[in-house]
Order: sequence, then structure tokens, then C-alpha cells
Amino acid sequence: MNAPASPAPARPMARGRMFFANPGPTNIPDSVLLATARASIDFNDPAFLAVYDSCVAGLKKVLKTTQHLFMYTASGHGAWEASLVNTLSPGDLVLIPETGYFSDSWAKMCGALGFEVRMVPADWRRGCEIAAIEAALAEDMAAPAGPRIKAVCCVHNETAAATRLPIEQVRAAMDRRAHPALLMADTISSLGCYDFRMDEWRVDVCVGGSQKGLMLPTGFSFTGASEKALAAHRASTHPRHYFDWTEMLARRHKSFVGTVPVTLFYGLAEALRLMLEEEGLDNVFARHARLARAVRACVQHWSGNNGPQLFCQNPERYSDSVTAVWMPEGHDAEAVRRIALERFNVSTGGGLGKLAGKVFRIGHLGDLNEPMVLGTLGAIEMALGLAGVPHAKGGVQAAMESLSAG
Repeated sequence: MNAPASPAPARPMARGRMFFANPGPTNIPDSVLLATARASIDFNDPAFLAVYDSCVAGLKKVLKTTQHLFMYTASGHGAWEASLVNTLSPGDLVLIPETGYFSDSWAKMCGALGFEVRMVPADWRRGCEIAAIEAALAEDMAAPAGPRIKAVCCVHNETAAATRLPIEQVRAAMDRRAHPALLMADTISSLGCYDFRMDEWRVDVCVGGSQKGLMLPTGFSFTGASEKALAAHRASTHPRHYFDWTEMLARRHKSFVGTVPVTLFYGLAEALRLMLEEEGLDNVFARHARLARAVRACVQHWSGNNGPQLFCQNPERYSDSVTAVWMPEGHDAEAVRRIALERFNVSTGGGLGKLAGKVFRIGHLGDLNEPMVLGTLGAIEMALGLAGVPHAKGGVQAAMESLSAG
């Protein structure tokens, strides 16, 4: 009797580490992972409180602020919701410059929470024009009944489109129009990757998360709040409980309604040590800029022979956190991603929303160096060939030349 047919062999397990080039979550340094491997401890234990307080002080250095920080056991979306319900009231009008998928997400959240939303439309490939934002503010100031916009909600780094919005220029536009709205900034994928100056730019509310430039597991997020934001909180009538800043201010930690994610703070302490002491914050920013230039040089080389292009077409708005790659007509970005993962153990980000299948995204943020970037680009270039995507070969060489130039 013949033996039963064997099932088709599974894909061989790839050896070595995955080259993880997602724009979030990101690679976690070994020392940070080890720092989180701790037994449980009471979050009111003096030993932990010392770690907690040092982490708050370190985060303020990264944010370049002396303002208050509220923290939550939540992703960045939770921090955005907390910021909105603590500073606004039902029916309030918010202005949102369109930057991509995540600006649209915040608009959807605002609508669900009972706020009125006014978008400043923009071409995702070029970024929202500051003049258009200023025009919307000027129109609001000229309204017969006085200005209605209570907050301007900006995404500092639009992860989906790989573009940045210069928050300092938004503040300048608000100042030119003497507009009294709160300035809110999402720093989730920019913080720890390039400069953010909460106090200097007079940002009233900034939102951040653990899983990107801070090189931590997903699990906690935070909001920086200015005195103006705290005054708005006292006037807000929006229902809230878990995210209520008043509840948080009554606690020793001045954050967290509920249990504090203790082990993440030991990891955060180590991540901040790596950033602030071992590498130095300015060097962290310079490294991100250097790696981003190399990735863009590679993609720009591929664009020959009608190949993939940089999605962002405005050099002034290039992101130092992530590069989005726009596929030639008729070619599927997901096919390239799948080949890179299955054949070469390289994970990249997919297109979001209306960009699904049209772009793939190369994250170059957090715990990353030149060999990791070159290995990722080499695998992607092979995947492009295997997927039959036209491109000019030699993109990795272009990246090497960029890195060699400094």
C-alpha cells in the first residue's frame, strides 16, 4: 500500500534576524528589551517612583518642554482622544490641515466625539500649504460673530505619505492672524527622529507614543499640555473618565487612571539613556537625516526606466522617519512587500487607505544603522526584479554613495 502523499513543504524558516523596516512599531534595542524583563513591582514603590520621575524628566528633554505630561496605557490614538476630550467641548470647531491617512483619521475621530471639523485640503504628495492654513485662520478671524476655531490639529510627520508639516510655520501663521486657537501636534512618528520644540513653537498640546522613535514596545502614550491647554481643560464640558486629566492630577503620578505599565518605564529609562547620554539627541537627529537621504537616493535611482518614485514630491517636506515608494502603473506594492518578506525576511510597511497597493513604505526610524538600511534596500531591489517591476538597477550603490558622503 502506498504511503499517503506528503503535504507541500512549507517555506523554509529564514535564518538570522528579520530586517524590520516598518514605520512603526520599530526595532527595539536589546538593552531596552532586557530592561523590561523585570518582575512586577508596586507602582507606588519608592524605587519605581524614582524611575518614573526620571523618565518624565527625560521625555521633557526630548520634547524640549517644561510643560506637564499626561500618560496613558494606550496607543497614540488614545492620546489623541484624551487630548481632544480634555480641552474641547461638544460642538467645538477644529481645523485640520490635510496631510494623509492620519489627518483623515483624526478628523474621523473628532466627528465621532461630537466636534465640528474643517479640513484644509492638500495634495498628499506635496503637503499642506501654510498659506492655505493661514487663509482658513484669517477667514475665521473675520467672521462677524468672532473666531470659532478652537484648535488647529496637525500631524507633524504623516507616516502614510512620508511627509512632514512644519509646526513652527503653522504657529507663525497663527501668530500673524492673532488667532487664539490651541495648537495641537501629533509627534507620534517624528519624536526622537527629528527636532521638536514644544515650548519654543508654543505648541499647546503634543501627542506621542512609545513604539516609534522612542524604540519601545507599543503600550503607552502621552500628551504634553501647556498652561493654555490646562485652562481649556478646566472649561471643557466633554464627558470623559479614563482619560480625565483632573482625575490624573489627583494621583501621585499625575497620569494614568488605573495601573501604571511599570515594566515599560524601565525600558523607557534605558531608551532615554541611549538617546540622551550615549548617542546624544543632536546625533540621533543627524543619524535619521543621514539614513533618510540614503533611502531617498536609492529610490530616486530606481525611478529610472519608469521605475518606482518617491511618493513625496516636495523636497522641503521629506520625512526623516519614513519613505513612501510610489509604484509604476499596473504594479502592485503588496507583491513587492510579500516577496521581500517571504524570500528575504525583510518587513516593510504597506500603503494605507487610498494608497493601499500603490505604495510601500520603508521605515528608517528608531534603532537603525547603515548596514540595516543597506540590507533592507538590497532585499527590496531584488524583490522589485522578482516582481517584474521596471527599475534602474544600482539603487543600493546610490545609497552607499550617499552614506559615504556623510
